[in-house]
Amino acid sequence: MVLFHGSPIIIDRPEHGKGRINNDYGRGFYCTEDKLLAKEWAVDENRDGYVNQYELDLDGLKVIDLNSEEYCVLHWITVLLNNRRFDLDTPLSREAYRYLSDNFMPELSGADVIRGYRADDSYFSFAQDFINGVISVSQLTGALKLGDLGQQVVLKSREAFKRIKYIGSEGVLSREWFPLKRKRDDLARREYFNMNRTGYVRGDLYMIRIIDEEVKPGDARLQ
Repeated sequence: MVLFHGSPIIIDRPEHGKGRINNDYGRGFYCTEDKLLAKEWAVDENRDGYVNQYELDLDGLKVIDLNSEEYCVLHWITVLLNNRRFDLDTPLSREAYRYLSDNFMPELSGADVIRGYRADDSYFSFAQDFINGVISVSQLTGALKLGDLGQQVVLKSREAFKRIKYIGSEGVLSREWFPLKRKRDDLARREYFNMNRTGYVRGDLYMIRIIDEEVKPGDARLQ
């Protein structure tokens, strides 16, 4: 697998145990298979960066793909709830956290590599709306496809870090790539609001209904 990592610096030797613990999937080394996305993620406003390229040998590694048929969007959002800092300031959001954690938290402790959506600012706001009961499961699933914000591949275990090989790095200019990064995020937000996010979808699964009906993994309505 060819991977790219956008960063302010060149990283020729990724190290296990580094990184923030409150990233999407916890501490790990976050990459993408899309070089153009990595270039956007490498820069910030008025700050240039680098896109680092690697090869990862997956042979024998345990890869958990949260976008595979084995999982649904509620597994993904539950992982976020247990790693990112959500505003749990309403009774519904606190009960959502408890219910999802008890029923939809996938077993990730043995994973060498995790694949899934990247919860940047747009995706994170969509997830926050869902646990607050503003949007339904189908609306959340649709929102995750807006703006083509991409997926990420995260190295978690020591064994995975042994299997990654540095290929090289390329400089990325903020003046070229930050406007594209902002445009992608703005497009997702604009399309999200065009979905009529405040409109109630009769018969759809909202967070309060998931709790009241005790919806579990495997429910056909989640597919």
